[in-house]
Amino acid sequence: MSVLLAVALSAFAMTLIVGVRYLIASAGFALATRIRHPGLYAGLDRQMRKEILWSLASAAIYGIPAGIIAWGWQNRGWTRIYSDAADWPLWYLPLSVFLYLFAHDSWFYWTHRWMHRPRPFRIAHAVHHASRPPTAWAAMSFHPIEALTGAVVIPSLVLLIPIHVGALALVLTIMTVMGVTNHMGWEIFPRFLHGGRLGAWLITASHHQRHHADYRCNYGLYFRFWDRLCGTDRGLGSFDLAPRGRGGAAVRDAGGRGGAGNA
Repeated sequence: MSVLLAVALSAFAMTLIVGVRYLIASAGFALATRIRHPGLYAGLDRQMRKEILWSLASAAIYGIPAGIIAWGWQNRGWTRIYSDAADWPLWYLPLSVFLYLFAHDSWFYWTHRWMHRPRPFRIAHAVHHASRPPTAWAAMSFHPIEALTGAVVIPSLVLLIPIHVGALALVLTIMTVMGVTNHMGWEIFPRFLHGGRLGAWLITASHHQRHHADYRCNYGLYFRFWDRLCGTDRGLGSFDLAPRGRGGAAVRDAGGRGGAGNA
């Protein structure tokens, strides 16, 4: 088998993995939403179909560089990924996870903030914000330009920062779970993770919901560090958890009350 064909097959396989991972995670949390908040996504079928199509296109953009790097790791030793836990001290395992998450969060904050400038927003980022309100299917609903900015992060990091293959799997799991749960339209995590002292530094759906409501704030992905440092943190958002009518609008009860806030 030629090298070019082997690399192409690796890229194809990784695209399938990313796509299936997205479908399983989003479907699981969409089902949880249906059970926990029936009717929350009512009237959003057309929007969710678009979210799925954009996300599957993004899966290819994420999968191709990941597949190339995976082939290089297995066949050329390109990366700093290691499989023997004894290669580095055990204390480095959690540190490496934090380093990856912080580096990813930093890249995301600044590229995300840049994409809220008028021209990049109009060209690319508007696709993601077309999800109003976002759903569990919106995690990877990106224009190809935006998907490309996210796709280069992990492949770049594995070339630079040593990480155990198991720790890398944990990073990818956190990335997937946070990407989906931050867009569900309700808070799945316990209050101490978003409303307590720990929540002052961590991002969950309550924090990201404010970004989708106000646009020019709360740009982070995992941590509130850059938002707090740069003055773009506007605190937690609220959710409109009332059932939706056929047109997607929240249905109000007999007393005229809607949900808790913006969706």
